Amino acid sequence: MLICENLTVGYDKKAVVSNLSFKVNAGDYLCIVGENGSGKSTLMKTLLKLKSPMSGTVSIGDGLSENEIGYLPQQTVIQKDFPASVYEVVLSGCLNGCGLRPFYNKAQKRSAVENMEKLGISNLMKRCYRELSGGQQQRALLARALCATRKLLLLDEPVAGLDPVATTEMYELIANLNKQDKTTIIMISHDTSAIEKYASHILRIKDAAGELTLNQAKAGDES
Repeated sequence: MLICENLTVGYDKKAVVSNLSFKVNAGDYLCIVGENGSGKSTLMKTLLKLKSPMSGTVSIGDGLSENEIGYLPQQTVIQKDFPASVYEVVLSGCLNGCGLRPFYNKAQKRSAVENMEKLGISNLMKRCYRELSGGQQQRALLARALCATRKLLLLDEPVAGLDPVATTEMYELIANLNKQDKTTIIMISHDTSAIEKYASHILRIKDAAGELTLNQAKAGDES
């Protein structure tokens, strides 16, 4: 589904991850881990084509197109205070599918409603986004990402700032998307216990290089 070959990424002409090669298959749950400043978010933005690689290539396959990748970035203070309804926020995930149309079609509106139901926030659709709790906001953003795709989700610290209960609920929602809906997950996380419980593969970023390993507790007969 996603192939990186000899990839070097960085910013301000400084490489933070060098000569990294790995692939992600349909149904994988890949966690990217590493110290702050090791290049995790830069790598994810490169996978999304939001940044150009310094060298190497990122290619997609398995029938996946570039507008079929859902993305949940880290929230900023300004984004948390966004003055829109939950429904409007979730529906905006369908923008890439609008093409030249200046409006959402019925299928896209139905998708937004279904994704809110899937994540247990349909009762909040008319609420103002900035009035929600942190956990509710993250569910809304995850529903928004699902409106872009059911195939591949890229999640950058999706539980950052959440309380323990909301954190557990968010991890379970993501796990269900992976197991039940067969959605491929690529997630940045510092949570060691969650990584060990949920991930099928772990990409450790360190010393400007990457090491891809299987989560042996869950890998089974994978190779």
